[in-house]
Amino acid sequence: MSKTQPITRRRFFKHTALAASAAVVAPNIVPARVLGREGAVAPSNRITVGFIGTGDHGMGWNLPPYLRHPVAKVIAVCDVDSRRLFRASETVNDRYQNEDCFATKDFREVLARPDIDAVMISTPDHWHTIISLLAIQAGKDVQCEKPTLTINEGKVLIEAVRKHKKVFQTSTEDRAVPEYHRMAELVRNGRIGKLQRIEVILPKQPTGPGDATPQPVPAELDYERWLGPAPFAPYTRERVHFNFRWIWDYSGGIICDWGAHLFDTAQWANNTERSGPVEIEATGTHWEGGLYNTVKDYDVTYRYANGVVMTCKPGQPSIKFIGTEGWVGNTGWRAAVQASSPAILESKIGPEELHLYTNPKGEHDDFLLCVKSRKDPYFPVDIGHRVSSVCHLANIAIKVGRKLKWDPAKEQFSGDAAATALLDRKRRDPWQLPKV
Repeated sequence: MSKTQPITRRRFFKHTALAASAAVVAPNIVPARVLGREGAVAPSNRITVGFIGTGDHGMGWNLPPYLRHPVAKVIAVCDVDSRRLFRASETVNDRYQNEDCFATKDFREVLARPDIDAVMISTPDHWHTIISLLAIQAGKDVQCEKPTLTINEGKVLIEAVRKHKKVFQTSTEDRAVPEYHRMAELVRNGRIGKLQRIEVILPKQPTGPGDATPQPVPAELDYERWLGPAPFAPYTRERVHFNFRWIWDYSGGIICDWGAHLFDTAQWANNTERSGPVEIEATGTHWEGGLYNTVKDYDVTYRYANGVVMTCKPGQPSIKFIGTEGWVGNTGWRAAVQASSPAILESKIGPEELHLYTNPKGEHDDFLLCVKSRKDPYFPVDIGHRVSSVCHLANIAIKVGRKLKWDPAKEQFSGDAAATALLDRKRRDPWQLPKV
């Protein structure tokens, strides 16, 4: 496939007809929107964005708000699957009524473009940190899907973001969801008394063991590039795209996939968003007999230095904060907030109390505003790393099968070589973590 998408016959006639019409009607008039009048943003003030990863989440969740945003201009798309790549480029071109969208299977060609200010990374987890580091090296600001693949990766990413003074948004919507923001503010402002316990329920993996039977690689997929730093494994349809989440080589299973959401609200409300637990105890089973091998069932208990105990089990995604004077929580993803009393539920946060920063318009708008202001977005690299770490700590504790002592300041285990070995993973050449 060529680096840029060809113009289809339909598009050619549509594009040329529009151009001819414009030339006849107003050959010498510059529209006011080009100059930034009439409430529009002048092209020179727009943030140009490249999209790396245009699968279900990239196309379904991340691309639409960028295409709608008056400050953003998507000018490049990248995916290792040519069908997804073409769909993305067509969508971008339809939005801007032109044929200008650059399309490639190699993300390095996006990063090499000096006309791109920022990138939105929506790849599988095993690519998140490597592409983010290379983007920072290329001078780009970054919005990247959660989570990191390992705890050590997150530490390296923080160092690079801070050293090069880049804007980095860990991409989740939770801090813009009113229910989770409300719970965190109620807890932080003492409405349930002293926080004692957090109960987190994550869903079970929504599929069976997976079919590991090798299959021919589809013509549209650059499978070697999809694997990248991960160990080589034969292609099978259930290995790639959405189901990568249930394979250790590419992700951390359901705990990382969902924990990165609800654990963030837990850390936010517990005022430990830049720290973490000091002890982790967990039991669980793993999928066996097929392709998938991440955690199947799990029962995790975290203990924090402030005395708070957090538990995590499978079921209907929910969260509950229990304090000395009541509780607040919800049952179901983005479900209505409930509390032990109407007084807690209806409580107003006063002007002199703590107001946690949010952006009701979501993580994409927040990131773009911060690219302009050069401030940290609502889910910066440090906090995103700490939430990912909570997920990874659960997986590590289940793997080693014993209680672990964790130093959140040094980010080290106390006297456990087996657990320490799981803080990072080997990567396949040439895709090692770049020094940025």
